[in-house]
Amino acid sequence: MSWAEWVAGRNEKARARGRWRELRELDALGLHGKLPGGREVTIFAANDYFGLSAHPKVVEAAERALRCWGTGAGAARLISGSRPVHRQLEERLAEWKGTEAALVFPSGYSTNLGALSALAGPQVQICSDSLNHASIIDGCRLASSYGAKVEIYPHASAQAVEELLAAWPGRSVVVTDSVFSMDGDAAPVADLAASCARHGALLVVDEAHAALGPHLGRPSCQLLRVGTLSKALGSQGGFVAGDRSMIELLVNRCRPFIFTTALAPASAAAALAALGIVTSVEGATLAARLEGHVRRLQPGKPVISPIIPVIVGDEDAALGASDALLEAGFFIPAVRPPTVPPGSSRLRVTLSAAHTEQEVDLLKKALGALGP
Repeated sequence: MSWAEWVAGRNEKARARGRWRELRELDALGLHGKLPGGREVTIFAANDYFGLSAHPKVVEAAERALRCWGTGAGAARLISGSRPVHRQLEERLAEWKGTEAALVFPSGYSTNLGALSALAGPQVQICSDSLNHASIIDGCRLASSYGAKVEIYPHASAQAVEELLAAWPGRSVVVTDSVFSMDGDAAPVADLAASCARHGALLVVDEAHAALGPHLGRPSCQLLRVGTLSKALGSQGGFVAGDRSMIELLVNRCRPFIFTTALAPASAAAALAALGIVTSVEGATLAARLEGHVRRLQPGKPVISPIIPVIVGDEDAALGASDALLEAGFFIPAVRPPTVPPGSSRLRVTLSAAHTEQEVDLLKKALGALGP
């Protein structure tokens, strides 16, 4: 079979299964945009939880950085050096997360790849939640190529983790999302931390979607906190925060950091400005507004995250529901396998503090019109 035949066959198989994907153009600033042809839509699919990607202070910080340092860093930081804004951002991130140090990456995906593979080796067990993000899954796969044993435990099962840690004679890593990106539920981080403390394991928590918690505090176990600059902070990139010796290890051992051009200075400056907002009185106001939107869309339910999954089930039905919402002015693409398990295709609604109460009310009405 030629490559052309193989590619054509794979594409046709995806179409036949109803899993064909195409890029869709959306001319947007923040959470409002226009489709080709000019139709205006409100975006309820972005992870811009505090609406900071279009915040004037964040945009202005990026513009200043562009004039000062240009559009790119030029090379990896160990080759062409760090810009002052990289150091400033890392110091503020460490302060924010209550750790000794932090290290920024060009993307959250490369952060998980790098951190997990750098910790890998023979006699290392990595315990990963079954619903962890693809970047964690691929980080575990890369770690296994370096000799680590990867164990996938049932979703959010602290008891399964306890058993895995108790049975393993070597070093262990437990890795989990704090908030899971497709279901919006939270990991039992306190229980996981307690198990890690009992067995001397390292806990790696990806807090990419933890706009409203859970809040880790200072657990007694050794901890690495993975985060993103491209969701609640409205910029681009990722980071790891932890003990200084652990961050120094990543600088010297983490291939996705060593061999990747550094985070663009403008992105670092935007994230730094956004962090200043998140940790201010304005940030507390934004968080309260976001929590209010969640309560407005789901009254009577506990507020866990800004992610509200609307499970449709059938893939074609999910696409139809997405199209119906688009006609009503709401941009919420359908999420289908393999991103989610077969039979659980859904609309992944994400709320932002930048949405208005009226927009949330209109969305709630539109979702109700879809039926059960």
